[in-house]
Amino acid sequence: MSFDRLIEKIVEMQNPTVAGLDPKLAYIPEKIKEESFKKYGKTLEGAADAILTFNKGLIDELCDVVPAIKPQCAYYEMYGWYGVRALDETIKYAKSKGMFVITDGKRNDIGTTMEAYAVAHLGETDVDGVKEEAFGADALTVNGYLGTDGISPLLDICKDKDKGIFVLVKTSNPSSGELQNLEFRSDETVYLHMGKMCEHWGETTVGKYGYTGVGAVVGATYPEMLTELRTELPKTFFLVPGYGAQGGGAKDCQGAFDEKGIGAIVNSSRGIMCAWQKEDGLDPMDYAKAARREAIRMRDDLKSVIGEMKLG
Repeated sequence: MSFDRLIEKIVEMQNPTVAGLDPKLAYIPEKIKEESFKKYGKTLEGAADAILTFNKGLIDELCDVVPAIKPQCAYYEMYGWYGVRALDETIKYAKSKGMFVITDGKRNDIGTTMEAYAVAHLGETDVDGVKEEAFGADALTVNGYLGTDGISPLLDICKDKDKGIFVLVKTSNPSSGELQNLEFRSDETVYLHMGKMCEHWGETTVGKYGYTGVGAVVGATYPEMLTELRTELPKTFFLVPGYGAQGGGAKDCQGAFDEKGIGAIVNSSRGIMCAWQKEDGLDPMDYAKAARREAIRMRDDLKSVIGEMKLG
């Protein structure tokens, strides 16, 4: 299963982190923007070109210390088809460097529409008998609140193409409790029930390290719930947002990991992308080296609380 490959990369690098590539123009050094605008003007194409240049610089510096990237679709879609092309090229470039790619799309639909999302992001599109990957990510975030109808179209592709999904379970945003914390049926919360559904959905995709291809998004901003869900969902691999800019720290993430130091990957987006803006006197064109330093600091911070990561 897909998460076997991710787990192996985490253990190899001793780094359970993913760099979120959610670029805004404000995060990009002026020189990069100037060069792109010189070619294409202050247009959607110019913005997308700057984003791709920025992303490639980050990937070059991160690929040997960070196992994965997580581009958020919205930050690319806002620049129209030029931005979507930048997303596609970012995914391909990261994969060429050996990185695992989680596309953060939070897709949510049913039937043939969800099948189309699955094919677009994880599978192969059939063009009159010739099959080709559209985006080719390794995993996709999805919203499971339409129930099994929204998840089952993904499962065959996960099995056939060695891919994975991360289902929203307990998200890191402040208002998540308005729905997810509600209790029903013998005091079971909505988020716990959704987590148990992930365990069920993943039953046919269990990998060699005990985790299925159906993961869960569980935020570091709610550490007690994170620990609870790790106990309740022993076969579900976690994607953990909320570290850094959203307020979560290494100790908050500790409960996501099992006794072998695996079972989760922790995301940082602005903390890594914008590290260059926090270093006084730094040449902005050294932004990627600053990102690398922050990624190593984050790795060491997490490892200090979870210890060595082991496969067996």
